[in-house]
Amino acid sequence: MRTEKDSMGAMSVPDDALYGASTQRAVLNFPVSGRPMPDAFIRGLGLVKIACARANEELGKLTPGKSRLIQQAAREVADRKLAAHFPVDVFQTGSGTSTNMNANEVIANRVSQLAGEPIGSKKPVHPNDDVNLGQSSNDIIPTALHVSVAVALKQNLRPALVHLHAVLEVKAQAFAQIVKIGRTHLMDATPLTLGQEFSGYAVQVAKAVERTDKAIAALRELAVGGTAVGTGINCHPEFAGKVVRILGEETGIDFIEARNHFEAQAGRDDAVEVAGQLATIAASLTKIANDIRLLGSGPRSGLGEIRLPATQPGSSIMPGKVNPVMSEMLVQVCIYTQGLSQMVVMCGRDGHFELNVTMPLIAYALHESIHVLSSGARQFADACVSGLEADEARCRELVARSLMLVTALNPHIGYDAAAAAAKEALATGKTLREVVLAKGLMDAVALDAALDPLSMTGPLKLARNK
Repeated sequence: MRTEKDSMGAMSVPDDALYGASTQRAVLNFPVSGRPMPDAFIRGLGLVKIACARANEELGKLTPGKSRLIQQAAREVADRKLAAHFPVDVFQTGSGTSTNMNANEVIANRVSQLAGEPIGSKKPVHPNDDVNLGQSSNDIIPTALHVSVAVALKQNLRPALVHLHAVLEVKAQAFAQIVKIGRTHLMDATPLTLGQEFSGYAVQVAKAVERTDKAIAALRELAVGGTAVGTGINCHPEFAGKVVRILGEETGIDFIEARNHFEAQAGRDDAVEVAGQLATIAASLTKIANDIRLLGSGPRSGLGEIRLPATQPGSSIMPGKVNPVMSEMLVQVCIYTQGLSQMVVMCGRDGHFELNVTMPLIAYALHESIHVLSSGARQFADACVSGLEADEARCRELVARSLMLVTALNPHIGYDAAAAAAKEALATGKTLREVVLAKGLMDAVALDAALDPLSMTGPLKLARNK
């Protein structure tokens, strides 16, 4: 152990730790879950510290030498090379001050190493005076929250959803001419093609991509520059503008300074909006996953219109059983995401006066949601959707047995006569064709044309990426 000091006095810190006294106090104060702050959040915090150092150099607040060293150490944070030195629990001070100081201390001590000075010497840079120059945890943590979540949405969730959409669209094209029975209220309805059904799934995911873009846009405003309560005390008036410009260069996201710094620090409404988009995406994916496992149910006593790829044995007692495990995985992912999203909603209402004090938990919930949705959607695409096959014979069988083809007879014999024919066919076990011909309601040629299921499906429209 070595001894470091902060404003509260001396503290023993492990010799091999790059963090200092403030972080060690947090480690001792918050041994709650064993879950440190998400890697993606720490990466975002590293990017923010890089931008702040460059901005302070441009403003003449930091010497080029100090700025270069801070940026070098902060880049290692952003690249997750120093991940082992961020031990502070998610359940900590609600402002995230412990994590901000964790970053300040790690960067300062890493600079000491790079400069050949002893760890803990605060030479050649000080964690507060230099690394945290022009900043407060109250504006830097919400800034890192927005930056890190926006980057995760752009780099992880969006590509995963684009991939799932592409795989669904391939299936929609492949199944374009396979006629099957539609279902509303879980009951037989008029026919459509399997391709049309899958085109609906593809559009749901295309809209999920659009919702991801909306979530990124909701995070564009950054709180940096507000410092403690939004007034900008101890912060150069041009600092925030330079920081957001640099972060835009680093991430490719068009960040802007918050229109109102008091809102940007006191409220977390933007995070709640993002949670809502994630919950909506989860609802869409749940619908798709459930439909696919129902369409593949059986294989002999269920619907069985599609064949799911066999990925693993489905039972420890029933030989040969194969279950829709990928759908079940994705449904659980989506339930988890919606629970996390509701947690963000509850956190969002816990802003009191000039600060929301649930930011570490919001960061955890959003990053966890993005992580599992991204992984789940990609795995579902690769291990399930890409291997789906249509059972054309089963689709034809169910169409032929359906009484809802009678809907096409409405223009020819009227609703009441068509309904009577359907009821008689159901009661007697006869086909619709047999009943209608026996009653002399239509001639055979006109009847066969009217009952052609393909003619009932209309045009096929598929989703396409922009």
